[in-house]
Amino acid sequence: MTRSPADLMRVNLLEVFNEPDPAHRVAVITENYAEDVVWHEPDRITRGRKDLERRAEELRAENPGWVFRPVGLASELDDIGHLGWEYGPADQLAVAGMDIARTKDGVIIELYTIVTEIHQPS
Repeated sequence: MTRSPADLMRVNLLEVFNEPDPAHRVAVITENYAEDVVWHEPDRITRGRKDLERRAEELRAENPGWVFRPVGLASELDDIGHLGWEYGPADQLAVAGMDIARTKDGVIIELYTIVTEIHQPS
């Protein structure tokens, strides 16, 4: 099944970065990202599915119990997808931002994470 850019943005946030089961996360990454995907974070660039899997696991380990929550609906234009998000403990906002992705043939080929706000959780 070929996913739209908006669908891929929801999968990226909810089935990869919110996914607690590493085996499921790997399966989702394999199906929805190009082998040579490039992910741009504010402080690093991650290349390839394996490194994306590793980095997703690191984020979960750095902030146990934190979750991503979509803000608004995923949007798309041509081969570009966008989704705003909040990240933090289940009942608090710690970080807000957005993901923007370039897609091709129903998979993410390049992902950009932009942080727009940082709050101190109480």
